[in-house]
Amino acid sequence: MAVLTNALPSVESYVNFFSRQPLPVLRRTVDALDRLTKDIDNITRQDIASTVQADPLMTMRLISHIETHREDTQNHDIVTVGNAITMMGIMPFFRAFGEMTTAEDALASRPKALVGLLRVVGRACKAARYARDWAVIRRDLDVNEITIAALLYEAAEMMCWINAPDLIQRVFDMQRADRELRSSAAQREVFGITARELQFGLIRAWHLPKLLVSLLDESQTNHPRVRTIKLAVDLARHVAHGWDNEALPHDISKIHALLCIPPEVLLRHIDAPEEVWSILLPTARRNT
Repeated sequence: MAVLTNALPSVESYVNFFSRQPLPVLRRTVDALDRLTKDIDNITRQDIASTVQADPLMTMRLISHIETHREDTQNHDIVTVGNAITMMGIMPFFRAFGEMTTAEDALASRPKALVGLLRVVGRACKAARYARDWAVIRRDLDVNEITIAALLYEAAEMMCWINAPDLIQRVFDMQRADRELRSSAAQREVFGITARELQFGLIRAWHLPKLLVSLLDESQTNHPRVRTIKLAVDLARHVAHGWDNEALPHDISKIHALLCIPPEVLLRHIDAPEEVWSILLPTARRNT
């Protein structure tokens, strides 16, 4: 797998480079799928979906595969893992994804990059759990769409840790040296583009569903579904720095306004430790 060490001139050049590289998945995913193949006569679509959806890298591979192998008779987008597996069938799924490189092997010589990738993956999985929970509370028409969009929200950063680890490490080093430096400014200085620009470029190149694109579009922040995803991603990112992160009271206030549930219930839903409730509750109660 080739690794990018210098900035490229445009979004398109990054997209072309990243798209040519094989996308690895987590080792736990490969191991779990191997176990499922040993009992293939008894497994269900949900067994596979649960394994795939626990790994944003595998989820990207599956949805991209479905869209790039779209048949003429397919007249709608496939935006959930379960529907993608149903369309493929269990045996074709295992044939298509029988041999996959793991992220752990791909980044074996770059342990810092692997740690960076696994941190983003962990945040993505937590954001997906938040978003799914809140979509259920809001009685969204399809919580699975919300879940997948939250899971893939930071796909561009994952791709950078895999394919441009030195460059993305520079971005984080710059931000550690200057706490006031915005992520987008650091990204533009190092890469010449921002993560959001790269994200939309990859979505177009990988033919991901249009609905997924709209759910990832921050310009539609008045839409409750988009707001659900953005708030889930923000909360997961801030919680990763500890429950004393100064951004959390503002996050809680906005989430409370979205869900309109009692503040104490909200804090239980996000598994906030009771020792921080005294800090977070006053902010939420101001919106009650």
